[in-house]
Amino acid sequence: MKSWTKAAAAMAVATCVASPVMAKSLVCVWDVAGKSGDVTSSAMDYVLAMQKNGVEMDIKGYVDERVAIEDFRSGQCDAVIATTLRTRPFNAISGSLDSIGATTIVRNGKIDIKASYDVVRKVIQVFSTPQAAKLMVEGNYEVGGLFPLGAAYPIVRDRKINSVEALSGKKIAAFDYDKAQGVMIGRIGAQPVSADVTNIGPKFNNGSVDMVTLPAVAYKPFELYKGIGTTGGIGRLPVLIPTVQIVLNKSKFPEGFGEKSRLYWLSQFDRALHFIEVAEKGIPASMWVDLPPENIPKYVQMFREARIEIAKEGIYNKRGLNIIKRARCDVNPSDAECASKTEID
Repeated sequence: MKSWTKAAAAMAVATCVASPVMAKSLVCVWDVAGKSGDVTSSAMDYVLAMQKNGVEMDIKGYVDERVAIEDFRSGQCDAVIATTLRTRPFNAISGSLDSIGATTIVRNGKIDIKASYDVVRKVIQVFSTPQAAKLMVEGNYEVGGLFPLGAAYPIVRDRKINSVEALSGKKIAAFDYDKAQGVMIGRIGAQPVSADVTNIGPKFNNGSVDMVTLPAVAYKPFELYKGIGTTGGIGRLPVLIPTVQIVLNKSKFPEGFGEKSRLYWLSQFDRALHFIEVAEKGIPASMWVDLPPENIPKYVQMFREARIEIAKEGIYNKRGLNIIKRARCDVNPSDAECASKTEID
């Protein structure tokens, strides 16, 4: 009996020594506000929640999004949390969510911002289903979740720039990693000026560009009030609703982790909306400008035409756009566009 006990104990020790201990995964986290920002806070809660699924993670913060992406691409991080505009190369379908005007809903000639966020929610719900799991994987990369960063509004240094016609010849900041922005700016006869998150605020504030398109969460960190001054303003026309995406190096996580991760971030959607609401309420009411209501349906149609053209150029993913259109028509079935099933064939 004693010899059996000794043998069993020896085997148990040997098994413990031989069993590999899964190392902590490192998540690169971009946050425009740094360590004190809402994205960082959400990422920390994500790490705690995923411990219940047996996955241990640490986070590394970045203010420069480009560096976060490059560190992830080079294998220094096992996952990255960054804007979908930056992560689009890892998954074209989920990257479609940040297409120009793709989630904007107009009812009775007015922007329905609640309905617009409902479209974003529905698309993320679709992406979080088991049926869509294969769509969330491209090569060794898997989308581990999405959440809204907040509607991006046109922000101008001069309130007289309140129409497409008034933008002709003006300089508009365009992220150099999103070709679609340059195409759209060129369509309206304006001049795209290359920018990224490290310099878009200064370029606007010092007058190098006449307009930027950013969500409310950028207002304070980028000190946009300096560029707006007493003559500028923020137009109440969401050009798009940027999202943040979690991308995983699939080989670094257990099988099935991606779906659990997506469901977690779906559960955080209302929390993200709260952060957005706080950011928008933090902007003085005097900064906001209501655009002429008769122009809004025209702009939304212009966005749609631009999306289709950009998709034909191969910049936007056609399948992704069609998924988003179905969500728009679920939310707003009376829209004339819903007479056809797809946005683009």
